[in-house]
Amino acid sequence: MAIVIRLDVEMAKKKISLSELAERIELSPANLSVLKNERAKAIRFSTLEAICRELECQPGDIMEYVQEGNQ
Repeated sequence: MAIVIRLDVEMAKKKISLSELAERIELSPANLSVLKNERAKAIRFSTLEAICRELECQPGDIMEYVQEGNQ
């Protein structure tokens, strides 16, 4: 996948668990886990906005474009 998800890094920096973040952004822990573990095919802007709001970060802090083969 060319988009690498670094949600776990930002969550660790803010010392927030998956279940706590999921509750704060009103998303199921299972769906947030799918995103965190890079199994998601898409993300809604409203979800991205909520994650950034709660983690006080920018979208680029949790997602990065990496050319295929450079991971």
